[in-house]
Amino acid sequence: MRRREFITLISGTAATWPLAASTQPDLPVIGFLNSVSPQPFANYVAGFRAGLKETGYIDGRNVTIEFRWAEGHYDRLPEMAAELVRHNVAVLVSTGGEPSVLAAKAATTTIPIVFTTGIDPIRAGIISSLSRPGGNITGVYLFTSQIESKRLGLLRALVPGVQLIAVLLNPNRPDYARQKRDVEEAAHAIGQQIHLLSASNESEIDAAFAAAMQLRVGAMLVGADPLLNSQRDKIISLAARNAIPAIYEQREHALAGGLISYGTNLSEGYRQAGVYAGRILKGEKPGDLPVVQATKFEFVINLKTAKTLGIEVPPNLSAQADEIIE
Repeated sequence: MRRREFITLISGTAATWPLAASTQPDLPVIGFLNSVSPQPFANYVAGFRAGLKETGYIDGRNVTIEFRWAEGHYDRLPEMAAELVRHNVAVLVSTGGEPSVLAAKAATTTIPIVFTTGIDPIRAGIISSLSRPGGNITGVYLFTSQIESKRLGLLRALVPGVQLIAVLLNPNRPDYARQKRDVEEAAHAIGQQIHLLSASNESEIDAAFAAAMQLRVGAMLVGADPLLNSQRDKIISLAARNAIPAIYEQREHALAGGLISYGTNLSEGYRQAGVYAGRILKGEKPGDLPVVQATKFEFVINLKTAKTLGIEVPPNLSAQADEIIE
């Protein structure tokens, strides 16, 4: 090719670059709102991305995810939700507890919302029907706080001789009163003495464990709550330091050294939220998508932690476990 022809070719090609760039469509944006912090939710965000990928969407390739984390400061959620609405996101995903969902719902009646929630979304006033939620909202019902009685029973079966079990709850959780009542009723039904402890931040968690040691509790139930879950490593460390057998909500607690856990597979719940976000991006209406209800619950035992605490796990309890960590 002659030099003049080459220069002409390059010049002609370069002239088309701005035009080509200007015709590239903007990627749709998903707003991801969460009430706590990103580190303890990494597995769940991975689950959400996996659900999106199932519907053909990959962050950075054909969709963009804008994250907003309130770091446990619930008062920040309304402005964060409003900011995402002003950003004109295509879908608003609200996770990490009911304050996030309610903030998203208050921020928009037109942008599609996909939520994850641990409490009954009808009772919480989020939707009016599970099968046809209507309006601009749908999501995943994770059944977290409703199974505290089951957790208490499993903990009692593991340490049947303890006289007093501490129950750690977040009093700022929207369904705190119901969660507290469920645990108290369950304890009364099996004749177990309990003592309620409250914590809604790191310093209160320290104070709760100090109180537990003064009371000489024999075990602890850590209630289902996004903020308490975000303090997973701290709570597990305090339980180990004070030799308190404890049961937690999430499998990740047992993997991180917690004694036992029982609860919903949250990664799967977030995956389903990702699938719904993708389906909405493809044109489906959120109000026509029935709320997904969790059906799988995982019971995990960490035998290494049990041995450290000097606890022998009964064979019948081991037989019930979905996973045993050795």
